[in-house]
Amino acid sequence: MYMTKLTPFAVRTIWGGRKLIEDYGVKTDLDNCAEAWMLSCFKGFESTVADGEYQGMNLNEVMEKEGRGILGKNAESFADFPILIKFIDAMDDLSVQVHPDDEYAQQYNGGYGKTECWYIMDCEPGAKIIYGFKDKITTEEFAKAIEENKIEDVVNFVEVKKGDFFFIDAGTLHAICKGILLAEVQQNSNVTFRAYDYNRFDAKCNGPRPLHIKETLDVTKCEPPCPSVPTLSKVEKLDGVTKTELVSFELFSVNRVEIKGEYKGIADEKSFVHIMALSGSGKISCGGTKIDIAKGDGVFVPASGGEYTVCGEVEILESRV
Repeated sequence: MYMTKLTPFAVRTIWGGRKLIEDYGVKTDLDNCAEAWMLSCFKGFESTVADGEYQGMNLNEVMEKEGRGILGKNAESFADFPILIKFIDAMDDLSVQVHPDDEYAQQYNGGYGKTECWYIMDCEPGAKIIYGFKDKITTEEFAKAIEENKIEDVVNFVEVKKGDFFFIDAGTLHAICKGILLAEVQQNSNVTFRAYDYNRFDAKCNGPRPLHIKETLDVTKCEPPCPSVPTLSKVEKLDGVTKTELVSFELFSVNRVEIKGEYKGIADEKSFVHIMALSGSGKISCGGTKIDIAKGDGVFVPASGGEYTVCGEVEILESRV
């Protein structure tokens, strides 16, 4: 399989904005694009091949023709496609929510749990996220805060700025608040338990969106955030290139690479690589294929695709398993 640009699957929600449509080139007839699923094999939400031999096909269909070898050896331990990568535009607050770990998710719906990470691409002054709790509390105290609509009194608000990075273990209570644009790399899962949704009306539900109180209480770690793996662990500076290792562990690794000139990477036999342009523009070359990229584009390089070169003035997120 050749290196290919992917077309994202656009998702509308009650909290979504239009930045991904107007500034990042997402094509959709929806009135907002809260999420662009840039690398997705999740059923019903698949990203698709933008051009070439497999144009219009999703990666699940491509794998049926090419085999799972395009994912690499590190993906062999996963029954399904291992990760999901998104852009998220929060014009309004997302619900206060939590995701289960693999064990609970298997019992709940037979799927994966959801550990994720966020890279803040842009935000309004004073924008915040909810990240765990201010102090350690009991599950009973958390249940009381939910029942009395006082959840905002116990959670940990963190003011964010462009370039911040957060690792969110399964079981960590969290929320993206309004005025934030971010990139998310996560396990391939869509299991979300809502603890609180600001009592707002959703026309799609003809009322408030459903909450998942029992499940939330089952899986939430009622304590301040304590990421299980280190982040922002290594920075390399080369000629015109700054490469920052944001996170690297058994589920996925993510690098931010700021390029003013030329950067060389490699897709070896261990893993495919997904390259997502956060800002600027440039060109990617690999195995005789050349692709123009600009902010909002995502490119899939199959495992064993070999060395690739990114030229231009562009900031990318480079992800692999």
